[in-house]
Amino acid sequence: MNIKKLVKPNIRSLSAYEAKDIACAVKLDANESPYSAPAGQPARFSVQKNFQALNRYPDPEAKALRKIIAKEFSLRPENILHGNGSDELIYYLITTFGGPVLYPVPTFSMYGIISQALGEKKIEIPLDKEFDLDLEKILTAIKKYKPKLIFLTPPNNPTGNCFSSEKILKILPLFTVHCSLVVIDEAYHPFAGDKGFTPMLKDYKNLVILRTLSKIGLAGLRVGFLLADKDIVNEVNKVRLPFNLNSLSQTIASDALKDKALIKSNIRTIIKEREKLLDELSEINGITPYPSEANFILFKTENPAKIYKGLLKKGVLVRNLSGIVKECLRVTVGTPEENRIFLRALKKCLSI
Repeated sequence: MNIKKLVKPNIRSLSAYEAKDIACAVKLDANESPYSAPAGQPARFSVQKNFQALNRYPDPEAKALRKIIAKEFSLRPENILHGNGSDELIYYLITTFGGPVLYPVPTFSMYGIISQALGEKKIEIPLDKEFDLDLEKILTAIKKYKPKLIFLTPPNNPTGNCFSSEKILKILPLFTVHCSLVVIDEAYHPFAGDKGFTPMLKDYKNLVILRTLSKIGLAGLRVGFLLADKDIVNEVNKVRLPFNLNSLSQTIASDALKDKALIKSNIRTIIKEREKLLDELSEINGITPYPSEANFILFKTENPAKIYKGLLKKGVLVRNLSGIVKECLRVTVGTPEENRIFLRALKKCLSI
């Protein structure tokens, strides 16, 4: 039996997202925080209680967690929807509103993967030479295709830069004409200097904000959340799978968000190390790093495949993005020691 004959055409031509587990001493490929955000004593006590009650389903509405998030962003719980990471919420948004789905490229690959998986039209608009939004092409595409969803990611992955706020603010008001929801994915916002777009939720009913705990030391929890007008939340909630966020994740995330002192301290350290790493990379012949407001740095080199393999042989894993951004690799900002190991290994690879 040829199983592919049973598969829908849009899935048959789809490539699965690969999150490879490659053995290495220094892991700098996945934009994770090098620091864990351990739960405090109250959370450990609650986790122990949860272990004794794992025969019961978790709170389907994640009420305690949503209340904490709402307080942090000066919103109401009905403006919050919880997800098993941002990926799940992206899936729900496209399931709920359909396509066409517009986004710039290169950017987070799941916008395109999920759109194709759900059989929705993808509209990909290349970034300009500065890795910023090509506003003219985007506005032309919006007028022509009338996308239901527009995904924008400041800071952007894999380029690391924030898109021009002025350009985004010219896209947001188009809702009255083209009925598009603008989804601002702020996964890397904690490492950027501005306040982000959350304060604008009250001004734009078509604005949706995505946030995640994955980049700030809690990637293993798989906790993401959506901020939006309650009418949007209500519609997306219709397709949310029941009990999508487990009890342990809800408990630990709630505790971490109640006392974010350690997380904030770690973020400050990562930003400081990012700037040092940028300076160091700028001094290396054959390396061109791009400015970053995220927790990673994209850099260009003449032979990325060779450098990638050379680094891996020395126990350092980075991400080879040369198929997406010409001649580029991406390195996550690690601990000071991990960054020193990476720089030493990179210099050795370049000298071979």
